[in-house]
Amino acid sequence: MIDSIRGDNLLSLNDLSREAIVEVLDTAESFVEVNQRSIKKVPALKGRVVASLFFEESTRTRLSFETAAKRLSADVLSLAVASSSVKKGESLRDTIATIDALGIDAVVMRHQSSGAALQVSRYVPHVRVINAGDGLHQHPTQGLLDAFTIRQALAERRGTTGLETGAALFANLHILIVGDIRHSRVARSDIAAYVALGAQVRVAAPGTLLPEDIENWPVSVADDFDEALEWADVVGLLRLQRERGSGSFVPSLGEFTQTHGLTFERARRLRPEVLIMHPGPMNRGVEIDSRVADLPAAVIERQVTNGVPIRMAVLYLTVAGSKEGSPK
Repeated sequence: MIDSIRGDNLLSLNDLSREAIVEVLDTAESFVEVNQRSIKKVPALKGRVVASLFFEESTRTRLSFETAAKRLSADVLSLAVASSSVKKGESLRDTIATIDALGIDAVVMRHQSSGAALQVSRYVPHVRVINAGDGLHQHPTQGLLDAFTIRQALAERRGTTGLETGAALFANLHILIVGDIRHSRVARSDIAAYVALGAQVRVAAPGTLLPEDIENWPVSVADDFDEALEWADVVGLLRLQRERGSGSFVPSLGEFTQTHGLTFERARRLRPEVLIMHPGPMNRGVEIDSRVADLPAAVIERQVTNGVPIRMAVLYLTVAGSKEGSPK
């Protein structure tokens, strides 16, 4: 297990120890204050160059990574894939070689193929590679920001801070993940983070949307969705990923909503203190009722906000790579 991502790549959360995850969360706490200033900038990565390569469309992840890099004073190279040589048939290796020739320190990459980020890390071992989502494999910064959001919300209720609690708030916490588990890299990263921090995780989905090897995952499968809602301290919802063919795994969207959607009526089963999460983009009226998404218990907008300090923390730790000190 990796005990720190300082000066290293971030490709998957499966490789990270509890200590490594807590280090990222603690570092992100330092950057929350930066993002509340009138001038939201620190010189932590001044003179460094971060390349943003998104071979799949993205709004939240791309914008928050680029915002994070700029707030650390890094220079950002952003590849517009639609107008790049990729559309002319250029290979991933040649694309990376071209960008590397410009002089970069880190690559933030999203790709439709599982393992693409790992492959790039082998092409340019002198460059830090941060996986922003690869196929059905992993989305590590989403898992980190979801864990950060939970820790932050629970710490606030106790009148303390995440720095003071570390991973303690996750001990025996009940987290339910609902929806398209089969096609979700977010589910895989969330589960890795939550389990490493000490939480108990259940998943709920139609049988066709569960991975074939689910029995090998460190989770239990909820047979009764409504009963699982009463068990949960946190409910994380996932969208049906129709771009990955998940629509063909359910008879209809209406039937999915009927069996596994968090409707307004189902939300009444939740205890008042339960957190409701969604990585976005939401299909309102499918996996989550629009009224539920706007309840005070929903921390969905907070997840988006926390994307910036978490990605600042990841960039700082991987690119700066200092073994001592903390960001000022």
